[in-house]
Amino acid sequence: MANYNGTTTNKSAINGRSNGHAVPVIQYSWQLEQGSTVGVALHAATRRLKGRGIDTPKLDSELMLGYILGWTRAQLYTHTDRPLSDQERRAFEHLVERRLGYEPVAYLVGQKSFYGLELFVDHRVLIPRPETELLVDLALDVIMQADQIAARAANGNGGDPARSGLPVSVADVGTGSGAVSLAIAANTHAATVCGIDISPEALAVAHANAQRHQLHDRVQYLHGDLLEPLASSVDVIVANLPYIARHEWNSLAPDIAQFEPSLALVGGADGLDVIRRLVSQAPARLRPGGMLLMEIGASQGAAVASLAREQFPNAFVEVVTDYAYHDRIVRVQT
Repeated sequence: MANYNGTTTNKSAINGRSNGHAVPVIQYSWQLEQGSTVGVALHAATRRLKGRGIDTPKLDSELMLGYILGWTRAQLYTHTDRPLSDQERRAFEHLVERRLGYEPVAYLVGQKSFYGLELFVDHRVLIPRPETELLVDLALDVIMQADQIAARAANGNGGDPARSGLPVSVADVGTGSGAVSLAIAANTHAATVCGIDISPEALAVAHANAQRHQLHDRVQYLHGDLLEPLASSVDVIVANLPYIARHEWNSLAPDIAQFEPSLALVGGADGLDVIRRLVSQAPARLRPGGMLLMEIGASQGAAVASLAREQFPNAFVEVVTDYAYHDRIVRVQT
């Protein structure tokens, strides 16, 4: 059985996040009995995290213990009677204590799965979200269609012969951990991909992920502001930029507001400052017939679509909803 004692500390701490706000923290002492088994540890941690209001207590417990043991989640349940060593028990207690303080599991275990890739993540980058996988889906659709058109052109069956045989060029703006750029590169050889970020710290994580998945020769990373680092125009621009309004920041879940980098999340007074700048730059950097794909907040579809129509008056602009029927992507086909 686990013993719990929570005490409020008088100290403030910087929780390791890049926006660096000092926040009051609660220190938790959470302990398992010596010799506790895998099954007992999972049950005790799940119950404690649930009591703290953590949304996914069972999954979080599995991920943390699996990380310590080097096991899959399935292996945990085939070895429930296996006692934890003192070192394993203390390591698990430490992670659970940090999770009780709302530190995201992805930061605790140092990785997050995205589009089938296990990616390094830490406080320098935003944690990739499942809903962002839709951005990759749409980009891959564009690349596949362009590749088919190029093939027809090469065979004299329409299309632009000047573009036949050339890969589709893709720029991932605000690449962060490299999640979107690497997912695209890992799933097609018909594209050249570059990732851009204003944060050198984020680019270091992206480079590490490219090395991890042996994609370092397929994806180029550029440091700079939005599209400014591009030397030439591209066929596809994908962007998951900050879109949270400043006044919403303090109302976000503590997992986000206390730990994830505000630079990657907050987009000014209405959340659209960075998106406006991207949309204004895009006409000069997008080739004719190109595509702009931008992830947005659930209530921002109409506003961002209007911005896009101002800059691309002759383009096809639409708002794409996610699997929960929320506005998620604005697609601009020039």
